[in-house]
Amino acid sequence: MMPDPSADDTRQPESAPARRRSIPVVILRLLAGAVGTVAALALAGVLVIAFILAMAYPNLPALTTLMDYRPKIPLRIFSADNVLIGEFGEERRSMVRVKDIPDIMKKAVLAIEDDRFYEHSGVDYLGIVRAALHNVTGGSKQGASTITQQVARNFFLSSEQTVKRKVYEMLLAWKIEQNLSKDQILEIYMNQIYLGQRAYGFASAAQIYFGKKLNQLSVAEAAMLAGLPKAPSAYNPVANPKRAKVRQQYIIQRMYDLGYITAEQYEQARNESLKVKTDSGAFGIHAEYVAEMARQMVYDQFKEDTYTRGLNVFTTITKADQDAAYLALRRGVMDYVKRHGYRGPEGYMEIPANKEEADNAIEVELAEHPDSDDIVAAVVLEADPKRVRAMLASGEEIEIPAAGLTFAASGFSEKTPPNKRIRRGAIVRVTQEGKTWHITQMPEVESAFIAANTEDGAIRALVGGFDFNRNKFNHVTQAWRQPGSSFKPFIYSASLEKGLSPGTVINDSPISFNAGQTGGQAWEPKNYDGKYDGPMTMRRGLAKSKNMISIRILHKIGARYGQEFVTRFGFDAEKNPPYLTLALGAGNVTPLQMASAYAVFANGGYKVSPYLISKVTDSTGRVLTQATPDRAGDESHRVLDARNAFLMDSMMKDVVKSGTATKALALKRPDLAGKTGTTNDSVDAWFAGYQPKVVAVAWIGFDQPKNLGNRETGGGLALPIWVSYMQQALKDVPVMEPVIPDGIIQVGSEFYYAENPPGSGVRNLGIAEAPHTPPSAEEGKTGDEVKNQLF
Repeated sequence: MMPDPSADDTRQPESAPARRRSIPVVILRLLAGAVGTVAALALAGVLVIAFILAMAYPNLPALTTLMDYRPKIPLRIFSADNVLIGEFGEERRSMVRVKDIPDIMKKAVLAIEDDRFYEHSGVDYLGIVRAALHNVTGGSKQGASTITQQVARNFFLSSEQTVKRKVYEMLLAWKIEQNLSKDQILEIYMNQIYLGQRAYGFASAAQIYFGKKLNQLSVAEAAMLAGLPKAPSAYNPVANPKRAKVRQQYIIQRMYDLGYITAEQYEQARNESLKVKTDSGAFGIHAEYVAEMARQMVYDQFKEDTYTRGLNVFTTITKADQDAAYLALRRGVMDYVKRHGYRGPEGYMEIPANKEEADNAIEVELAEHPDSDDIVAAVVLEADPKRVRAMLASGEEIEIPAAGLTFAASGFSEKTPPNKRIRRGAIVRVTQEGKTWHITQMPEVESAFIAANTEDGAIRALVGGFDFNRNKFNHVTQAWRQPGSSFKPFIYSASLEKGLSPGTVINDSPISFNAGQTGGQAWEPKNYDGKYDGPMTMRRGLAKSKNMISIRILHKIGARYGQEFVTRFGFDAEKNPPYLTLALGAGNVTPLQMASAYAVFANGGYKVSPYLISKVTDSTGRVLTQATPDRAGDESHRVLDARNAFLMDSMMKDVVKSGTATKALALKRPDLAGKTGTTNDSVDAWFAGYQPKVVAVAWIGFDQPKNLGNRETGGGLALPIWVSYMQQALKDVPVMEPVIPDGIIQVGSEFYYAENPPGSGVRNLGIAEAPHTPPSAEEGKTGDEVKNQLF
């Protein structure tokens, strides 16, 4: 059946207003559907998040390590006047409370890491959106991790880039924010974050990069440090100064844009030239041997906790004394080097023709020749007898004029072997004196110096060698060397207990001992200068360091008695066997022992033990150990009659006034005493001496014993080091007059024990002996082979 056309005619056409009214309804329906969908998705998201929280949150790690934050803090060694001299530990960190962190340092960190730190609740959603938009638009990739998230990651998570790790990071950030205050979180962050050069935390970084405390940093320096957390190696001002500078400038700009600094501060910071420490291991004092000694002592007590517990070790040395000792020793050694000729360059290299390649090659080569303080390595670019052009490891080119080539003049001679000549590619040592560069060389000889308080043994200065980084062997404590004539005072002291006196007349004439007397080889000792002055007082014999006098004294009192007597000064009996050669210092001692022994004469007869550590504290300042040194004046520590100490002090003052140590007169003090020492063939050179309050010992010699030079003596080598130190150590120290102890009488200009006045006791030695008979040829030959013959 066909449809009825008339049926359609009954419908009326829809008016325009009706159609317009239906459009909003559709839109509303669409919006309602959209809202419903979003709501459903939001609900689903909330449910997912709730599920994640329900499943993951309880499994988040406990915040114990944060709630009871105890970072690994290294062992630190300080001088007596609180100057840092050493630091040992895997992580170099200085714990600092948030209230003590300068505002400018906080603002620099917040400006670049999390400027909304005090506004968000651990996760910065606005920052996430901002970073996402920035990354989508093609800018350099930005992250949105807050400081709280970084703390969560550093303590509890790995650095892997996964969604799971990021979710846990956000959850941990929320948990941290619920349990710690913002300031607590910031404090942990600023102490824990790694900043390169083994520095953890900004306080440590300030010291390592700039040698400053946090409160001493400028805006520019704070901005430089704030740029390190993102990539400590990439933005390291030591390794990558240009890249570090770019980031620093950006941070300064951020600080200004955020209103953290004024326009004036902004301009000053932008233009400030920074002085970055290139040697991050350098400290305010050259006390490397002291720091290592202290480290070993503390480790013996605290074992592995030594390097993580934050122990602070306070030593007895002072900056002024240590600086004086270090400079005196270095100057003394280099003076010796200048007297003994140029040995030639340290090596040679081929310099590429291309400048950039040449610069790189020189840098690599010089890395094998580390600097020794002011003695630096350089590669010669051009050379002739009147001028040398060279390059340093820093890339700086220097010019050495003719005046700076005097010492190395032999390096330009045609007679010099090719492997000793100064030419292009030669690796030489240079030093700057004033504004002029000079060619020099590293010494082969070694040295040691120690100074201590005579009243309690506190070590005031200790230098164990020329350069710790080159030779870590501590010659003060580890070098067993023959003391030579510096040992004679102990033999003289022994004789005072056997009836001799400073006025005893002793014959300075040749003496010999046959094989029967020595129990071995025949021996004919000699005076250093080969001259013999006949009868003289014991006092005069010590001042002139006459070997014949010392030998006759020991022969009189007995070598066995002499050996036993010297042990009261702290010397080892087995290291000083009871032979007549003991009179000439043929045993073995260390500079540390010598300082302790001479202190007995200085303090009136008391044995005090040198000590280095005054106290050890933990990171909170609580004292863990405190030194209780022996003190002069305590009779339980007396090892020598006060009268004996007085007479020896009197005789050793004459060594300075008119004997082998007259160079000490430059100090213009009458209260100085001591003794020079030079061993056989000038192998060891010593000076041991004191002022009543401070004792000091200087030594020079080769690690593999050999002749220092036929004209080299303790008075010429070691004494100048001692004098140089004492010039600083005794500045403003008043002269001390000796007090004559009870039981001493004075007859004329000489002093005696009261029970042993002139005319009693041993009045002379060797005066009535038969004329000297030269030994047979065979005996003479054997005598020359005696190894322990000393001056």
